[in-house]
Amino acid sequence: MNDSWCDNNDVKLLINGEEFFPRVFECIRKASKEILLETFILAEDKVGKALQLTLIMAARRGVRVEVTVDGYGTSQLSKKFVDDLINAGVKLHIFDPQHTFGGIRLNLFRRLHRKLVVIDGELAFVGGINFSADHLADFGPQAKQDYAVELRGPIVADIRDACLQLLISAASKKYSVEYKKYEKSPSQPPCGKIRMLLAIRDNQRHSKDIQRQYLLAIRLAKQRIVIANAYFFPCFKLLRELRRAAQRGVKVTLILQGQPDMPWVSALTRLLYSYLLRAGVTIYEYRQRPLHGKVALVDDEWATVGSSNLDPLSLSLNLEANVMILDAKFNRMLYGHFQELSKAHCTPINTQVATRGYWWKTPLIFLSFHFLRSFPATLGWLPAHSPVIKLIKSSKPLQDTKLTNTNIAIHEKKSKNISKNSYYEKESS
Repeated sequence: MNDSWCDNNDVKLLINGEEFFPRVFECIRKASKEILLETFILAEDKVGKALQLTLIMAARRGVRVEVTVDGYGTSQLSKKFVDDLINAGVKLHIFDPQHTFGGIRLNLFRRLHRKLVVIDGELAFVGGINFSADHLADFGPQAKQDYAVELRGPIVADIRDACLQLLISAASKKYSVEYKKYEKSPSQPPCGKIRMLLAIRDNQRHSKDIQRQYLLAIRLAKQRIVIANAYFFPCFKLLRELRRAAQRGVKVTLILQGQPDMPWVSALTRLLYSYLLRAGVTIYEYRQRPLHGKVALVDDEWATVGSSNLDPLSLSLNLEANVMILDAKFNRMLYGHFQELSKAHCTPINTQVATRGYWWKTPLIFLSFHFLRSFPATLGWLPAHSPVIKLIKSSKPLQDTKLTNTNIAIHEKKSKNISKNSYYEKESS
């Protein structure tokens, strides 16, 4: 993967599943050579089944399809769902597959949290949206607010290389050799005038890349910083730089969860409010539905969209991917969107609200800051296990049938009654 900025790219913002899923499925249907897809969650719901059928059709027409999912985030797929993918020719890789103990999965940390799609080496998608129905408004009150970008240009080669490098480094020796034979990502022709950088986080050479890009942008900020992040409990360095930016006159705005999908995480975030508000940071809580975005912008050019939250899991443990974008037009559009979001669906937080119950929160606040100061160093004492990817094989023989519209309709009908038994549990037993 190239660690430097590259020029001549183009970007399109995709907001929520309503914009993201149709566009990704359309591009997969048009793929002619290769599809690389990574996701934390692939659910067996209407979105997951639609993705499954689209990938099956691509594989049946000869497209090389490589799908990598996280063993913890994607643990409930049925055996039939997985077999149908594999028998069509899709290669399904599981990152860190593990047994469960009493139905509970204990491998909570160092997850594959990236959400990447690369089509024919020509276009790519990066963001925070999983392939699950809870990213659609009709899911109900718990539908997530989230973001992704569609990218074209030389940046696509960097994203493709990152996907292949994960397969090379984490797959078994046999398949690692196979992936090394893949052709090097060709340089894409200029598609625009935008500078971009792919920043990944792993537990090896790139453990601080995303954090470093955030710190650099915040330190250089002169006018404004807007951060919209689902799980905000960052390292102490980031907190300190946000305070310093506000104190030197930069307008710092945080848009955080006000209707959380995990209340205990928001409870931790709120312990930081007083510390930030006293320095002049503006805080909004988004109330319409759970905020799942991982987006930020600085001044009038810099922006980032990706999978990385600003919490210990994303900054110190998980595998993440964000794209950094230098473009005034994109920055302006994103800023306008968050201004509208703040006015229509957010509640401003003031010091009176933040200090309510301060007397009993004080010990927790003290412990929180101690944790944020010491966590990175403490984590450095722990060995980072080598990432493992397992290529799943079908347990039933491949049937030589053509994928017709009739077969697809039958498959869709049957899929409604698929057993919810965990595939990974059966595969590893």
